Order: sequence, then structure tokens, then C-alpha cells
Amino acid sequence: MVQESSASGVSTGELDTSQAGKLFPEFRLDSVSHGILSSSAYAGSPTLINLWATWCAPCVKEMPLLDQLARDYEGRLKVLTISQDLTGTEAVGPFFARNRFTHLESWIDPQNHVGEDIGGGVMPTTVLYVGSEEVWRVQGDYDWSSEEARAAIDAAIAE
Repeated sequence: MVQESSASGVSTGELDTSQAGKLFPEFRLDSVSHGILSSSAYAGSPTLINLWATWCAPCVKEMPLLDQLARDYEGRLKVLTISQDLTGTEAVGPFFARNRFTHLESWIDPQNHVGEDIGGGVMPTTVLYVGSEEVWRVQGDYDWSSEEARAAIDAAIAE
């Protein structure tokens, strides 16, 4: 199920702490151009996992905001965007080439294993992990440039 933005363009997602404490998922992902990624590379570090797809309008809307977030928090927070496109590199490669993101990598999970582990179901789904545990999540699109988003991230990674 994809949650759409409202007609006014206002983000529909909200911070949700109901699953705080859930463990960081184990995964092994491929990339269009960055090789293979194992969850062990990020377990323990502050990591924002974003599940998205090229066909999901709210997901596409968030990508430039997530690229900027990754730039602004470089060295303090890893922003990990994981495509759930069933066609994998066939869809994601051209999307990344067109948009020229400078701080995001093109990780793909066409079998949706990470989405199942996280309990997404709504796209986009974004989960912040600090250490090995979930702090909060957002289901639906969210303004990652907002003061609310930055304050929530700052509070979580400062702990």
C-alpha cells in the first residue's frame, strides 16, 4: 500500500515511536554501482533506513530531501535508501542517473526482505536506528528538511 501526499503537497507521515526498541534488521543488498552491502556495516551506527520505489510518487518526492539530509549529517548519520522496485537495477539505475544524487547510494531489495523485516507495508517507510535499536519511524512522506525532522534526529543521535 502506498500512502499519497495530500492534494496540498503537505507531507502525510508522522513520527511514530510505537516500535521503538525493535532490533536493526539483518540484510545483504546489491547496488547499481556500489557492490554488496551487509547490515553489519551499519549495525551500531546511527542509520536512517528509507524504503522507497521509483513508482511511488511520495517516495520520489522525498529523495532530494534525503540526499540533502545525508549531506548535512555526513559522518554522524548514515542515510540508507533501499529500493523495493521489483525490477531492481533496471528501474533504479536510470532513476539515480537522472537525479544525480550526491550523497545517496542506489541499494536495491527487489524481494522486499528488508521491508518485511522492518514491517513497512506503506511506502515510503523510514526508520531511524541508533545502536542496534529502532528509535522511531515515519510511514508516508515526510519533510526531512523541516525543523521537526532535524530536531528529532539531533535528539536521537545525541543520546
